[in-house]
Amino acid sequence: MKKLIGCVVVALLLTLGLLSGPAAAKKLVVAVDTAFVPFEFRDPKTGEYTGFDIDLWAAIAEELGVEYELQPMDFAGIVPALQTGSIDAALAGITITSAREKVVDFSHPYYDSGLTLMVRSDNEEIKGPEDVAGKRIAVRTGTTSDNHAPSLNPSEIIKFPNIEQAYMELRTGRVDVAMHDTPNVLYYITTAGEGAVKAVGPRMQAQSYGIGFPLGSKLRNDVNVAFLELVENGRYAKIYRKWFGQDPSPR
Repeated sequence: MKKLIGCVVVALLLTLGLLSGPAAAKKLVVAVDTAFVPFEFRDPKTGEYTGFDIDLWAAIAEELGVEYELQPMDFAGIVPALQTGSIDAALAGITITSAREKVVDFSHPYYDSGLTLMVRSDNEEIKGPEDVAGKRIAVRTGTTSDNHAPSLNPSEIIKFPNIEQAYMELRTGRVDVAMHDTPNVLYYITTAGEGAVKAVGPRMQAQSYGIGFPLGSKLRNDVNVAFLELVENGRYAKIYRKWFGQDPSPR
């Protein structure tokens, strides 16, 4: 009977969220983008998700001693999913902005990014953001590129649910320029651009990526501690070098 009562008490405490840490361990649901190279994407050989975000979360989970399952989902649906609490955390190159910080919680910044323009290699007309005025620009829906594009005064903003569609639209000549997060643009040019596209102009809108949580999540502080431990023991730098070929900026 005592054992039964104990189980009931623990279950009640878990339900009320009064336990934290390993005692409250459950299988976490962690959202990632469906395709955002080199942060998360399917390995064509194994079909498994891989990338910087995937490796970073695996290391954090190991530090915390928690189990988790990845839930790939469209980027536009990630913040709403955090708001409803249907997922426990999300890594998807999510830029920390004041608007998002009002509706979700963020971890310490784990990657410094920005926005970069990409044009076809034979385009000598667009050399930077000042040349986008009056041109057709492609962006991904719901991203900081989507928010920033109107400030460049393009003739039309074409929005796509997947950034690869935006890049293809550029290569086929249906838009003049595409804009997205700097590491994704540079990775695409290097690995899939086939010499057909190039980056132009300076990096814009310096921004940082953070791990997202539902507002008030007890998990955030534990993740922050684990992340800082990874930075201090050199494991974060090792993961960073694996995907970007260089050391991260000092933290």
